[in-house]
Amino acid sequence: MSTQVLERPELKDADTGPEMFHYVRKEKIAESAVMGTFVVALCGEKFPVTKSPKPGSPVCPKCKEIYDSYRE
Repeated sequence: MSTQVLERPELKDADTGPEMFHYVRKEKIAESAVMGTFVVALCGEKFPVTKSPKPGSPVCPKCKEIYDSYRE
């Protein structure tokens, strides 16, 4: 399984923290970016790809936990 971190803004109040990146299937990224289709993150969140990840940005803890369990 191939994954890549993508940014998805969480729809929360300003005081709840920064935007999070989610892990999604790599082959679905371009399709979503071009066609506007939704991708499904490892944690189950569904969203269209609108931004590229930046190094050092926060990662969804649930996605990271699932991704790390695959790598073991």
